[in-house]
Formats: sequence, structure tokens, C-alpha cells
Amino acid sequence: MSHRHNLHDRFLAWFMARSNGKYDAMVQDRKRELLSGLSGTLVEIGSGTGPNLRYLPGGIRIVGVEPNRFMHPHFLRAARDRDRRVHLVQGDAEALPFPDESVEAVLSTLVLCSVPGLDRALKEIHRILKPGGRFIFVEHVGAAPGSWLRRVQRCVRPVWRAVGDGCEPDRDTDRNLLRAGFREVRLERFDVPLPLVSPHIAGVADK
Repeated sequence: MSHRHNLHDRFLAWFMARSNGKYDAMVQDRKRELLSGLSGTLVEIGSGTGPNLRYLPGGIRIVGVEPNRFMHPHFLRAARDRDRRVHLVQGDAEALPFPDESVEAVLSTLVLCSVPGLDRALKEIHRILKPGGRFIFVEHVGAAPGSWLRRVQRCVRPVWRAVGDGCEPDRDTDRNLLRAGFREVRLERFDVPLPLVSPHIAGVADK
């Protein structure tokens, strides 16, 4: 990894550790609802600094998958602060290091916007879920086609990707989800008070 990349990843981890709370306040009710009642093993892709640990029920096995190694100390500290036992691996959503049909749930929040191979990542999520397993997601998505916000998202995408760790503000993640082979996808569209990335989806995809 280059020195420049190291600095970028280190800064991103520092920034996320200090800014997650503001965003979390906007979506906390949806997270509580979506993550209640889980059991077994949950794999969180892009586990970051651990903002979702507070919503996960006790008794489940939590496995974080995070490519940015500078996020790891923040995630482990958050787990210790909440007295949660976790397992953390360095990896990415496009090549998940788990056997076929081995976990009960997968979680993704603000991750699919920046995965280079979105369809490949969704295929991996589907692969590792047991039959009847659940993929839980909260993601920002592209604005409605033809809208002024969509045009702005498209214009700023190159700069946004450069500073946002590959994030694409106009990505139609919902469209990819609906064609990813899940038995049923239940999603809600809503807006949060954020510039450029206000359109969101949240929901569950059942295998």
C-alpha cells in the first residue's frame, strides 16, 4: 500500500469515528427495527468503526469484514465498550471469506455505494447466506432519473469518488438488489437531510 493511500485510509477512519453519530441519529429508528430479532451469525460488510454494534441483539455471533485496516482499532474499541465479542477480518464484499450457505444474516450500511463490483458483491452475499437468511441494508442511492439532483450527482461523481473512497452518489443500488436473485426484497425509500446523497433505501432481502 502506498504512503498516500495509507494517509487517505487513516484519515477516513479518523473522520468516520468522529462523524458517525450525526448520521446515525437520522436512521437509528430504521436500524433498530431492521436488526431486532436476529440470531445465529451476522456478517457485516464494511463494518467500519462499529456504529451498528449498538443495534445488534445480544447472543448473536458478529463478524466484521473491513478492507481499511485503520478502521479496525475503532471497531474493536467500540466492541469492548459495549462488551460485545466480535471477530474481525480484513477483506472486501466481492470476495467474502466464508463457505457457501454458512451465515444467517448479512448487514450493509453505506457500503454498496462504493463497492467497485456491485453485482459481484451481491452475488457473494447471496452465496454465503443460508436458505431463509436475510440481507439487511441501509444505503444511499441515486436520485430519480431526470431530476435536478440526479444531474448534480452525475456532475460531481468524479470528485466525490476521489474523496469518498470510491462512493458513487448516483448509483442505483436498489435496481441491482432487485435483480440479484433474492427470493424477496422489501425496501423503503426515504430521504435524509444530507446534500447530494439524501435519497436512501432501507430494507431486507430474503434468500
